[in-house]
Amino acid sequence: MSCQNLRGSLFLLAKAQKFGSFLGTLSFEKPDLSKLLKAYNRSRVPLYIQVASVLRQRIDSGQWSRGEKISTLEELESEFQVARVTVRQAVDVLREEGLLRALQGRGTFVAKKTQDRHWLKLAVNWTSLVNSLKDNVPRSIRLEENCTPPVLQPGDGELADGYVGLHSLQYRNNEPYSVVALCLARRIYELDPRQFMRAAALSTIDSRDDITLRDAHQTLLIGSASPEIADLMKIPLGAPTVESHLVIVDDTGEAIYVGDIIYRADCIKLQVDLLGSGVQTAKLNGRKK
Repeated sequence: MSCQNLRGSLFLLAKAQKFGSFLGTLSFEKPDLSKLLKAYNRSRVPLYIQVASVLRQRIDSGQWSRGEKISTLEELESEFQVARVTVRQAVDVLREEGLLRALQGRGTFVAKKTQDRHWLKLAVNWTSLVNSLKDNVPRSIRLEENCTPPVLQPGDGELADGYVGLHSLQYRNNEPYSVVALCLARRIYELDPRQFMRAAALSTIDSRDDITLRDAHQTLLIGSASPEIADLMKIPLGAPTVESHLVIVDDTGEAIYVGDIIYRADCIKLQVDLLGSGVQTAKLNGRKK
């Protein structure tokens, strides 16, 4: 993956820690932490967020197991070569996430029960994509009556006569996790405007017998949060994101759905069946959706 500042230094450090047990028997030289920390200062992401990312990775990878006492503030201050207040802020971030708990007079411990932060499994086929949206209720939907037609690439079908724009935020446990900007063919929207305004458009399309799909494809990219996206999803400026560009073409050859979905990367999990045993056998072509 191509990453910027934060995902350069921290990604390298976190991965070195995560895979340390596998590399322990090899004669690789450990990364010079002081050199990595110099790179931290070149990042626009606050230093305490960068330190928190490394500590979080230690919990995710099992380096710090559930219920285990973590390093003291003094030890972390010395290890990361940062001010005590920076370490304290980083620890506070993980406490707010429910990953750490402080016991007065005893120290700070990894929570015995931690939530799976990577709860959102990115879909790799139509069925799993629709199922992942079944109980999804978008918020803050904004309708753009006459949106600019989307820019189509080869294989994306032909432009429809007109489009409406649907803009929404997706939430889980009252926390925003994705921003959706959708161009929906006007003739599709007019089939059931009320339903498209209160439910995920993909689920609505899938439920209708009068819409037949010819093609649906998704492109994923690793990006970073712009000021607008950071504000909407309440994440740091420049935080890693996963950007999905999804195009759906119906049996007339028109691109009826062209959507850009930006996810906060810290909730994403991507699992692909490399042998294909989980690939759906039904084909979209000629199949009623």
